[in-house]
Amino acid sequence: MKRFRRRVLAVNKCLGLVLLLACAMVHANSRVVRVGIYENEPKIFSDANGQPSGILGELLMEIAQREQWVLMPIYCDWQVCLESLKNGDLDLMPDVAFNDQRAAIFDFHKIPALLSWSQIYKHSGVTINTALDLQGKRIALLDGSVQQTYVQDLLKGFAIRADIVPVKSFKQGFELVQSGGAEAVAANNFFGDLQAQRFQLDSTPILFQPAKLFYATAKGSNADLLAAIDIHLEQWGNQANSPYQKILGRWMKGEQRFTIPGYVWWALAALAALLGVAVGISLLLRWEVSRKTHSLQASEDKLAAILNGVDAYIYIKDTELRYQYVNRKVADLFNLPVEAIVGKTDAEFFDADTVARLRANDLRVIEAGERVDEEEQNRSADGDSARVYHSIKLPLRKGDGSIYALCGISTDITRHKEAEQAIHQLAFFDPLTKLPNRRLLLRNMQLALRSADRHQEYGALLFVDVDNFKDLNDTMGHPMGDQLLQHMAQRLSQCTRTQDSLARLGGDEFVLMLQGLGSQMDAAVQQARLVAQKVSYKLSEPYLLDGGQFTSSVSVGVAMFTGQELNQDELLKQADLAMYRAKAEGRNRICFFDPQMQAQVNERTALEAAMREGITNGQFVLHYQPQIRADGEQVGMEALVRWQHPTRGLVTPSVFIPVAESSGLILPLGQWILETACRQAVVWSQQPDKAHWVLSINVSARQFRQADFVEQVRSALRVTGAQPHHIELELTESQLVDDVEGVVLRMEALKALGVRLSLDDFGTGYSSLSMIKRLPLDQLKIDQSFVRDLGDGAHDSSIVRAIVNMGESLGLRVIAEGVETEAQREVLLGVGCQYFQGYLLGRPAPAE
Repeated sequence: MKRFRRRVLAVNKCLGLVLLLACAMVHANSRVVRVGIYENEPKIFSDANGQPSGILGELLMEIAQREQWVLMPIYCDWQVCLESLKNGDLDLMPDVAFNDQRAAIFDFHKIPALLSWSQIYKHSGVTINTALDLQGKRIALLDGSVQQTYVQDLLKGFAIRADIVPVKSFKQGFELVQSGGAEAVAANNFFGDLQAQRFQLDSTPILFQPAKLFYATAKGSNADLLAAIDIHLEQWGNQANSPYQKILGRWMKGEQRFTIPGYVWWALAALAALLGVAVGISLLLRWEVSRKTHSLQASEDKLAAILNGVDAYIYIKDTELRYQYVNRKVADLFNLPVEAIVGKTDAEFFDADTVARLRANDLRVIEAGERVDEEEQNRSADGDSARVYHSIKLPLRKGDGSIYALCGISTDITRHKEAEQAIHQLAFFDPLTKLPNRRLLLRNMQLALRSADRHQEYGALLFVDVDNFKDLNDTMGHPMGDQLLQHMAQRLSQCTRTQDSLARLGGDEFVLMLQGLGSQMDAAVQQARLVAQKVSYKLSEPYLLDGGQFTSSVSVGVAMFTGQELNQDELLKQADLAMYRAKAEGRNRICFFDPQMQAQVNERTALEAAMREGITNGQFVLHYQPQIRADGEQVGMEALVRWQHPTRGLVTPSVFIPVAESSGLILPLGQWILETACRQAVVWSQQPDKAHWVLSINVSARQFRQADFVEQVRSALRVTGAQPHHIELELTESQLVDDVEGVVLRMEALKALGVRLSLDDFGTGYSSLSMIKRLPLDQLKIDQSFVRDLGDGAHDSSIVRAIVNMGESLGLRVIAEGVETEAQREVLLGVGCQYFQGYLLGRPAPAE
């Protein structure tokens, strides 16, 4: 379009030069005025001789005659004319509405040449009463005109969505609406009122932009032309017979071409009297037909508007299953006009499978008269697009009851089905491995138990847990752990049959349910064992992860079932217990559940309940075991918790501490131990012979990892009044493996309180010399497993000597626990150990 405009400007320039030369030769003393002419009847257009015509054209001709101007008309489209005027290729441009934007690039005279407004004109078959009725319409607008700017702002202000169709002239816009290329057009009232009837368009109540129309020049040019125009407009404006008023009267009211003599009217009256009766009856009949036709057309238009506005695909098919009617939704679906769809069948629009399904449903309506209510999945003929619809199809019957067509209403429910599928996926499947989750597993287990009970067949539930999975997460990161779980899920899927179920419970736990293992117990157990071995072997093969090759193992617990004597939770619990037994036996094992394991679980549950009651009722007590220096002087005590049960008697820590750790009871119990020991330390600090004692208190891993543990210690010291240097907290090596940086920070905070820190059971964990150097320790405690075998071989004494030497080099006190014989004490003295604790030196006993 821009290239075309440039060509038009170039042609106009050439023509202008030629005409200027001609005019200069003929009118040597006349002013040549280049005038832009575009088609906007009746205001401005060219007549049959190529001269300016219309209201503004004839007015300019009158002024030019009096001013001795030679008008050189240059014909162009509206937008091209404006660009030519701006560039100086035109001297004068009529019919330019004044606004601030144009005033910045053009000059205008002072007295308006015309007063005008703009109006929306519509196709006779379209209803437009307010601006809101423009929703979804195609509106033809003169490109670059004030009408275009106003209508675009109007649509934007009311959030109305309509298609703007730019045109080069008002005439082109009116032609476009007449041909159906647009539903409405905006034009000034002069052109619109004159041309609306010619193009069979109707005016609408939408009026806007009252405007003053002027002749315009380029900015800073041809001021004399504008001044002359103002002089004539001022003179002619109030004169009834002035050229200006005559031109307005001729164009606004029309010219009277001829007059009819009076006697002709008498003749016509007589003729009218003769024909009046017949014509009157005819007109009455025609009026009635017109009224009913208009009413019927209005009803059809309303119905069409409703059907096209419904968010559903509505159609009618005849008995040959050819489309007889479709609404706009169907036309948009097929991307075709309605006329191109009517008369065709589904074979034109869908693939063969879809056509067959649709035909089967349609024939149920056409042949059997059924009401069909179905979900239909339709795929396009090219196979690229598939949608799901909820379709309702009804028979249409004649007066005699015979079916002549079907009416279908289809609603697109594709997104609903996709959302439904996504919700089902989230509810019943694990997002990482895509395996069924616990909820779906329990549902499948319920069905499997019923089936096993009905057919008297055995099944098995395999509980699979990854060994040392936490180590992989901690050392290589959680993304690597996720990769491992995804690989394991794929391998487990290869170990299952069609009737089996596989699920991920969460974390590193998988469950495989085997069904149909037969009615013989021994054979069923053998099959379950073989599958468990296959799983164990398959999951132990190396994995290629992003970080390289990785090898893992699994512990498998197996629980057999043969009916509904167990529910899903009980069966899952049995397999879980069997898996934990496999873990306890060293991992990478396969264990079957048996009643003895259940008895152990029951005992554990009862013990946990009794512990809760014991903590509440004060059944726990502290015993103290002395710590002795090599010269025989007692330097401190270690606080050891005991449970004085009212019926069981004294319960040893080896029985209740593991239960306390796993159940979380170690936290309230540990807090009680800490505060009770601090109170005892205060008592001893007030006795001269015991004032130098240091009281050691064991801290569990779970207790130490509490975020507020340091604050708990500070609070216990403050509440009891114990001096920090009289308190020593004993930690185990296992507490140092996880989160070393966090452990160091917490130990440094404890040291800042003034308490002492001891590393218990040293030599049995995973601590290294580099780690020990970083820890703010005061003491190393040699584990009793090394002390027990002293004297039987050289290895243990060498290990103890190394620990003592390392402690001395780091400035740490080294104490040996579990010293029970004089021989052990002598060996310890021989390797340099100076502090001892054990039955040889004193058994644990109450403080008193």
